[in-house]
Amino acid sequence: MSLPDTMMAVVIHGKEDYRMEEVPVPKPGPGEVLVKVEAVGICAGDAKTFTGAERFWVNGADVPQYVEPPVIPGHEFSGRVVSLGEGAGELHGVAVGDLTVSEQIVPCQDCKYCGNGNYQMCVPHHVYGFHQVTPGAMTSYLIYPEKALVHKVPEHVDPKHACFVEPFACSLHAVDLGQIGWDDVVVISGCGPLGLGMVAGAKKKDPKCIVALDLLDWKLDIAKKCGADVVLNPTKCNLTEEVNKLSGGLGCDVYIEATGAGPSVKQGLSMLARMGRFVEFSVFGRDVTCDWSVISDTKELTIVGGHLGPKMWPKAISMIAAGELPMDDIISHTFPLKEFRKGIDQVISGRESIKVMLIP
Repeated sequence: MSLPDTMMAVVIHGKEDYRMEEVPVPKPGPGEVLVKVEAVGICAGDAKTFTGAERFWVNGADVPQYVEPPVIPGHEFSGRVVSLGEGAGELHGVAVGDLTVSEQIVPCQDCKYCGNGNYQMCVPHHVYGFHQVTPGAMTSYLIYPEKALVHKVPEHVDPKHACFVEPFACSLHAVDLGQIGWDDVVVISGCGPLGLGMVAGAKKKDPKCIVALDLLDWKLDIAKKCGADVVLNPTKCNLTEEVNKLSGGLGCDVYIEATGAGPSVKQGLSMLARMGRFVEFSVFGRDVTCDWSVISDTKELTIVGGHLGPKMWPKAISMIAAGELPMDDIISHTFPLKEFRKGIDQVISGRESIKVMLIP
């Protein structure tokens, strides 16, 4: 097929400085795959990048600056293969015309973490849409680098649904980190895209009870469709009392935090049972403080952080392909690429949207 020489793309130049620009259509080199972007999701991390959260913009002692402008954003996407560099088809197991997704991180395959299988912690940490060596998908065409982790998606899957594989893989990783058992009371805080995916993933573990929390009742209704046994709005009840009713007064065994809000962290520490497990999987816009003696001296809690969705992509693809999630409810808004600012504003607000997507 004949490809254009240029395309329109969203380009990050700085905080709240995103511009539609004409850029060259990339050409695949050896081992590289060129795809036509079918859909690209706007992550909460994208929204916080736009508003200037320190996590992404400050080069500190603990966390280096994450964004390297100018760069095209977009790390959750689906793409159809249109061209293959030398050897790329055999390397990645794809052919022209295939619907594909690529894991959001392109691991170096050389560092300590790639060597021990924890490639989500890769030290160069090249994630699509943040680093200049891995431009993102808020455009028409995208290159999968030679070291990209590429997955084919069954042809019957809606490309917009395939775009949700990235956040869903993250959700499944968080669930896996919680080590959920059949007798556990599990609380998932936040019914955004990640939280809803966590509910669906937790259901597969068959625990005693899954409790979903959110401030918006309409999101709780979707959590029920994903498999929540109990849904609670923190503004309408005493959460600790309600969870104690479900747990014989002991508290929940697993608390998965997916809001990126400080009050949710303190809430989880309060309602966890002794020796409970706290999984943190979200991006925060500011520092969070809590009484660490609750973690240690009072309850002897296990606190686990989660990042990306390593090794979870095949399972995420299979569950979406099997129709195990209410995708038409989860994908609440789609906008043409040129209206990217409307999409970002929807994610920042969060009151009317769950997963917002852009269509190039």
